[in-house]
Amino acid sequence: MLKRVDHVNVVVNDLCAAVSFFKLLGFKEGDSSKLEGEWISKIVGLENVSADYVSLGIDGAETTVELIKYYSPQIDNQQNQNSANLQGIRHIAFAVDDIESVMERLSNNNVDFFSEIIKYPKTGKKLVYFYGPEGIILELAQYS
Repeated sequence: MLKRVDHVNVVVNDLCAAVSFFKLLGFKEGDSSKLEGEWISKIVGLENVSADYVSLGIDGAETTVELIKYYSPQIDNQQNQNSANLQGIRHIAFAVDDIESVMERLSNNNVDFFSEIIKYPKTGKKLVYFYGPEGIILELAQYS
C-alpha cells in the first residue's frame, strides 16, 4: 500500500537558476549531492550517469521537489514539452493560502502566467498556471 507521494523529479539545464526560482516560491533547500556510479546508472537505466541534484521542500509538507542536472548522458531536450496537453507529467500544483499575494510576488519577479486567476466552477477553488524555469508548467491552487 502506498503511504504518500515522496517527491517530484524535474530535470533541468540550469540547476542554480531552477533552485533560485523554487526558493522564490517559498521552498527551502534540503539535501544535495553528486549522483554518479553504477547504482544511479542502474536505477535510471542510463549509462555513465553523472548528475547533480538538489531536494527542495516546504515547511510541514512531506513531498519534495528534486531538481536534477545531468552532465552525462546529456539532457535530451529534442521534444517540446511546454504544452499542457502533451502526454506524460505536465505540471506540479502547489496549494496556497493567498493566491493573489503569491501571484503578485511572482509577477514582480518576471514570472509569466497563462491567465488571470480562474475559479473552478464546481468547488470555487482558485487556480492559475504559470511557467517556471526552463518551461516547467506550475499551478497555484487556493481552496475555498
